[in-house]
Amino acid sequence: MKILGIDSSGLVASVAVVEDDSLRGEFTMNYKKTHSQTLLPMLDTLADMIELDLNTIDAIAVSGGPGSFTGLRIGSATAKGLGLALKKPLIHIPTVDALAYNLCGHRDLVCPLMDARRNQTYTGLYEFDGNNMHTLLAQCAVGIDEIVEKINKINRPVVFLGDGVPVFGAYLAENCKVPYTFAPAHTNKQRAAAVAALGELYYKEGKTETAAEHKPDYLRLSQAERERLEREKKAPC
Repeated sequence: MKILGIDSSGLVASVAVVEDDSLRGEFTMNYKKTHSQTLLPMLDTLADMIELDLNTIDAIAVSGGPGSFTGLRIGSATAKGLGLALKKPLIHIPTVDALAYNLCGHRDLVCPLMDARRNQTYTGLYEFDGNNMHTLLAQCAVGIDEIVEKINKINRPVVFLGDGVPVFGAYLAENCKVPYTFAPAHTNKQRAAAVAALGELYYKEGKTETAAEHKPDYLRLSQAERERLEREKKAPC
């Protein structure tokens, strides 16, 4: 089984190929370029380096949200285009789940934190039984105060990861009442390898969709949509 993974849901752009539980190659970049500039060239480079014929992949796993609205659209469009061209199914991987899967096998509670602006975070809570991931709180968009309150109630050591860590670091220091750590640099951001690895599991379970069916899961309205609704509420009847 050969799965292509794509993640452009946040600051990081990443592509990877996992074959039969083995990572064949990964290209991950976190730099000041738009994903539309980097994603396809990264895929071309990766394919050349590992001598990959894209027609031989079984499916395309894509980080389907939540995350950056623009980033998700770029990743979705890339995956849909490849799926249509190659006639391959897509596998929708929840972004927060894939981020947590970076720490597969960790003994502590795992809490991804993605910065969703306005003191909000895309987050969830996970634990591992060996390599089996169990979801304690499904990915959601909540205030940082809400997720920290839940962690304090669970009263277990926790490890945080994601681009929200530097944003909410001061709040965690003041309000998190349980022992906590931060994931190291090589596991604390989105990685397509985790997307592809989860994609392998989902593929075996039959959790696929067509390219036409796939759409990102934003979890909340975009800023433009929120501002439009606010204007409509204020408009005179």
